[in-house]
Amino acid sequence: MAETATPRPRTRGRTRTRSREDTGGQVQSLARAISILKALARSDEGMTLTDVSLTVVLPPSTTHRLLTTMQHDRIVRFDQATALWHVGVEAFVIGNAFIRSRDLVVMARPIMRRLMEETGETVKLGIQDDGEVIYLAQVESRETMRAYRAPGTRVPMHCSGVGKALLANQSEEEVNRILQRHGLTKVTDKTLATPVRFRDALSQIRRQGYALDDEEHAIGLRCIAAAVFNEHDEPIAAISVSGPSARISDEKIAGLAGLVTRAATAIASELGSREP
Repeated sequence: MAETATPRPRTRGRTRTRSREDTGGQVQSLARAISILKALARSDEGMTLTDVSLTVVLPPSTTHRLLTTMQHDRIVRFDQATALWHVGVEAFVIGNAFIRSRDLVVMARPIMRRLMEETGETVKLGIQDDGEVIYLAQVESRETMRAYRAPGTRVPMHCSGVGKALLANQSEEEVNRILQRHGLTKVTDKTLATPVRFRDALSQIRRQGYALDDEEHAIGLRCIAAAVFNEHDEPIAAISVSGPSARISDEKIAGLAGLVTRAATAIASELGSREP
């Protein structure tokens, strides 16, 4: 019988499969490298190869290969004297790019909207500037009677929820400097206008984790605020809910405070901070 030629099997399908496997391996290596970098970032003293391997649950050989690969680009560094691995200078450079590009208002706004929906009250975000509070953004309540403070408005720190939340988390020297410069002007009958009462209030804020403006800046309005911390555990802003005293009753304060402090922590997390 005559021999007939048969077409050679095409191998493109197998090649594509191999390519997907290679890609998957690369992604897996990246995930493992990131887990190693996170482990080193959590260690102040550095880690041995064995410590890193046990922490990320990888064989020592795999861990060493990933470490030396990152060491080549100075993302991690190895201390010959102590045989410890540390985060490298290039990791700092990469992290700094995030710090330069982060925008407090942009990152906070979705959290502010959610807080407004949860509480039904106006949500404001403010920072300290030259010993006063300046409001950066707000999400207004849908209620007919609602608190309103235009972005860019300045108010004294001692009689606002945002200001007290910020002051309570600053050094005694900084608090003294601000009070000496701006004083404790009595804005309403409920303003804490004496140093003893005001400092007692700051101590309470530190204990409970939130500040309350109980008609201290405007009669008929209450405000609950919590500080937002940066990666150095410094208060860089504060978020608040404000509304008529009739709606923010004594019975509701604890529940609203929980929502506000949770929102403050969420904003801090978006900024790259750890919970203080």
